[in-house]
Amino acid sequence: MKGISVSNKILEKYFAFLVGLDAPSKNRLIAKLKESPQAKDENMDLNSLFGAWEDDRSTEEIIQDIRDSRVNGREIEDF
Repeated sequence: MKGISVSNKILEKYFAFLVGLDAPSKNRLIAKLKESPQAKDENMDLNSLFGAWEDDRSTEEIIQDIRDSRVNGREIEDF
C-alpha cells in the first residue's frame, strides 16, 4: 500500500511546528520515521480497510439497543 504523498508546502508547515522540539525528541522522531518504511506491509489488501456492518440481531433489536443507550437529561458533576 502506498503512503500519503504531501506537498512541500504541507511539509514546511509540519517542519515549522516540529522545529521547536528539543534534541532528544527530534532524535526519537527521526528514528521512528526511519523505521516506518520498513514497518509497512506492502501486500496489504485495500478491501480489508472497509466493510459492512455484521450483526446477528434484528433491526428492531439494534434500534432498541441504541434507544436504551441514550442518555436523557443533563447531569453536572461537582468538582
